[in-house]
Amino acid sequence: MSITNSTLVTEFILLGLTDRPELQPLLFVLFLIVYTITVLGNMGMIVLIRIDSRLHTPMYFFLTNLAFVDLCYTSTATPQMLTNFLSEKKTISFVGCFIQCYLFIALLLTEFYILAAMAYDRYVAICNPLHYSVKMSRRVCIFLALFPYVYGFSDGLFQAILTFRMTFCRSNVINHFYCADPPLIKLSCSDTYVKEHAMLISASFNLSSSLTIILVSYAFIIVAILRIKSAEGRHKAFSTCGSHMMAVTLFYGTLFCMYVRPPTDKTVEESKVIAVFYTFVSPVLNPLIYSLRNKDVKQAWKSVLRRNVRMG
Repeated sequence: MSITNSTLVTEFILLGLTDRPELQPLLFVLFLIVYTITVLGNMGMIVLIRIDSRLHTPMYFFLTNLAFVDLCYTSTATPQMLTNFLSEKKTISFVGCFIQCYLFIALLLTEFYILAAMAYDRYVAICNPLHYSVKMSRRVCIFLALFPYVYGFSDGLFQAILTFRMTFCRSNVINHFYCADPPLIKLSCSDTYVKEHAMLISASFNLSSSLTIILVSYAFIIVAILRIKSAEGRHKAFSTCGSHMMAVTLFYGTLFCMYVRPPTDKTVEESKVIAVFYTFVSPVLNPLIYSLRNKDVKQAWKSVLRRNVRMG
């Protein structure tokens, strides 16, 4: 299916977070710092898991994928956003806008199911520890990690094509800091019924199905933990899930009020604020959550630091 548009729109203008010029340099510095920490944190997590053999387990395999997806989708919007903070011409090409919209949707959907796979991994580890190595074999782990990418990028492409086959004739000004679906729909002068409902169905289905997997997994986990007689055993079991539960709460909490509603002027304005949380806050906090709350990761960081001190 080719991406065509009957209008002469060759580029879009991104309004960004604010139209106040005095705030642009401050916001540039703020988001540059956040983005730098995000890149270093997620890259550091990926490298650490790669070099420390103690972290070569299914849980950390999925965590590597989570860090990679966080790194990719924050990088989809941030470079363009930082450029626009310091530029008078805040434009993005039609093709560039399509690619950005596609990657953003695809990577968000991918993250849904990676978080679901991580919940299933914790369920097997706590509820079926004796069969863990069989149920979470290398083949199973690869499938559980590969499926989110294949599904996410397929559905993302479908959603992006539906968006960019609409006719844009009202304006080329996007009231957002990246090419998001809701403000793009507002610019269309063609019938948006199919696109709006496809977006709502996709968002509702993917949010609810992935979250159902997570909630059901944790329901079984909680029951299994409550059966553990020793307080120390219960605490240890809960601590292995704590980081993932915090990451899930942060990610889903902001997304629920983002896509599961029809786009209006008010919701588009609100969505910019909400988008900041899952575009910047969630990716920058995930490495910190897993580093501060995870004993294995903390020990791995300490051993790497000790090794570097000796070498120095």
